[in-house]
This record gives sequence, structure tokens and C-alpha cells, in this order.
Amino acid sequence: MRDIPQRFTDFIEGYPEIARAYEQLGAACHLAGPIAKKERALLKLGISMGAWMEGAVHSHVRKSLEAGATPEEIRHVALLALPTLGFPATMAVLTWVEDILPTERQKPQRRSKPKKRKR
Repeated sequence: MRDIPQRFTDFIEGYPEIARAYEQLGAACHLAGPIAKKERALLKLGISMGAWMEGAVHSHVRKSLEAGATPEEIRHVALLALPTLGFPATMAVLTWVEDILPTERQKPQRRSKPKKRKR
């Protein structure tokens, strides 16, 4: 499932000591508190969205899926960004999310308008 970008693979190969230290730091941060794996993945996704980091959003969508998040949960994180980031930014973030989510995307359920009764 994991499609690691070539740039990151090149970094790991070129700077293995730094890559190991970076991975150890990340692991220590993840284990420093009580938040469960899936929730940590979704939080990091939200942080990446707020920081406008497309590559990080791609990475954290993958990691969220691996941690057990559903596509609907991932899209919900993007929608939660709307009041803070604004509409144009949220459209960009949703595009980055959809770059990674499985292609068998289900359209969100839309609430139907109640039918007017005839009197």
C-alpha cells in the first residue's frame, strides 16, 4: 500500500544516520502520550493540512489509512479545516486527499430536502 516518494527514498539512502534519528524522534513523540494510533495519524494529517504541506498531507493520508482510518474519516478532517483555513484552502486540501485515497471513491451522502406537502 505504501507508495513512498522517490525524494524521501533518496534522502534515506543519502543520509541514513539522519533518517534513523528522524524516525527515532517521530517514534518517541508518538509514544509520549495517551492518544491512540489512528487518532494520532488523523491529528498529524490535520496539522499537515493547516501547514499547507501537500507532500505531508499525501503521507499522512497513507499513514491514516494504514492506522485504520476510513476514507470518510479522512475527508472529515479536511472538512473540519474549512472554518479555519477557508474555502479555497480546503478545496486544495481535499484535492491532495483525493490524490491518495482509493479510486473507488464514494460520493458523500447528501441530505435530501424534505418534500413539501400539498394542502
